[in-house]
Amino acid sequence: MARAVEDHWSGPPEQLGGLVVTRYGYGVPCRRIEIVEAAHPVPDAAGLKAAERLLQLVQGLTSEDLVLCLISGGGSALLPLPLPGLTLEHKQAVNRALLASGANISEMNCVRRHLSAIKGGRLAAACHPARVLTLLISDVPGDNPIDIASGPTVADPTTCADALVIVRRYGIELPPPVLDALEHVPVRQWVLSLPIPLRLLLAAQPKLVTPVLQVVHRVITRHLLGQAGLKAAEADSGAVTLIQRFGSTANLNIHLHCLVLDGVYRRSADGAPVFVEVPAPTDEALHAVLHKIITRMMKLLTR
Repeated sequence: MARAVEDHWSGPPEQLGGLVVTRYGYGVPCRRIEIVEAAHPVPDAAGLKAAERLLQLVQGLTSEDLVLCLISGGGSALLPLPLPGLTLEHKQAVNRALLASGANISEMNCVRRHLSAIKGGRLAAACHPARVLTLLISDVPGDNPIDIASGPTVADPTTCADALVIVRRYGIELPPPVLDALEHVPVRQWVLSLPIPLRLLLAAQPKLVTPVLQVVHRVITRHLLGQAGLKAAEADSGAVTLIQRFGSTANLNIHLHCLVLDGVYRRSADGAPVFVEVPAPTDEALHAVLHKIITRMMKLLTR
């Protein structure tokens, strides 16, 4: 692919350059594009170094730059850049386990993407604000771009929870740091500062604080369920709640804090919990949540 680009390049020669990594024994000489070789199907240090260099090459680009990504099968092993906290040895162990598990290529690449600092669209994100043009040669059934080399320039539609379902389905043993990386669940802090009349009421009747906090938690949970497209009977969220009091008795200030999972857990077909991550709330969504909290709180306090 690199040779074909050079042979058909019609622009000034100095505007063409780059780096391509291929498996051992498959490199061809090019004039302006550097070719390096690495291991496949189990990654090695040469592939790790090449992946690191690729990310370095796309640093500092502008909107006037064009990044041409030439991607074909095998890239999942040839670009083994692990997430922070993971090592090449972890990636090698996972790759061997996946190859022996019986998982199909789409399933294997789902797991690989969630352990990678370059796959699942992360290479394209690193190129910003440059334009990115990807040319793909598929070796996977269905030709889904996200499955070709684990999609370095394609947004990942899957989640860590999806990867964990695959791991459990095939009984794959993962090193503890790898399992920790997949089990990481995002958390968002919601803070509600109360108006002065309500502060005074709760100061006079502290038993109301817990019911008020429960209202806040229920509204946020229902918002998350709605974002996930699920009903209360199908999934649930989780939270740690905190009541913060400060100020003098005459000027008591109460804040309600909720550390809430940024998504909900549903049960898969085999009964395993699957985390469904939801997008960050927009300003419009926050206003809607706040309006529901106020409405429900007024009903509670006027009973």
